Amino acid sequence: MTTYGQRGTRVGYIDMNYILETVDEYNKASDLLDKNIENWKKEIELKKLELQQYQDQLNAERIILTPELIKDRELEIQDFATDIIRLQEKRFGPNGDMIIQRSKLIQPLQDQVMSIVKQVAEENKYDFIFDRSSTATMLYSAKNYDISELVIKRINRQQKIQQRKEQIEAIKSKASSIKN
Repeated sequence: MTTYGQRGTRVGYIDMNYILETVDEYNKASDLLDKNIENWKKEIELKKLELQQYQDQLNAERIILTPELIKDRELEIQDFATDIIRLQEKRFGPNGDMIIQRSKLIQPLQDQVMSIVKQVAEENKYDFIFDRSSTATMLYSAKNYDISELVIKRINRQQKIQQRKEQIEAIKSKASSIKN
């Protein structure tokens, strides 16, 4: 008789938010995005102040203007208000600059994390890896199934290797320029 052993299902999880917060590149990208968002908010606030000035000026001059001029100014103010709404949509809408920049800055880091998670899962024969910070509800998780630190170590190792390669290339380019 032959008996086959069954191995249990291997499950692990990561906390993507924790991992990204410990990666320097993510923090730099996040800071850059925050600065851009702050600048865009200031730009919109200045436009709103300008709109308020136009409205106040119209209200102050209303008694000396003809009905046609009042109507023209009100249309100009309405157009300016519409432009502000368009600017807000352009900056913060579902397809706005904020979403586009976030994906450009952060997506490569998330892809790197996912690649490392896949490597770890294959090497350690995990059947499932969950993301604790995602929308899926994880009611309980034992710390010994958390592989976040392992992923962080691998990311740091890859970054060090990349830095060493860049240093070697810099040394090689200096050496070749000295020879010439």
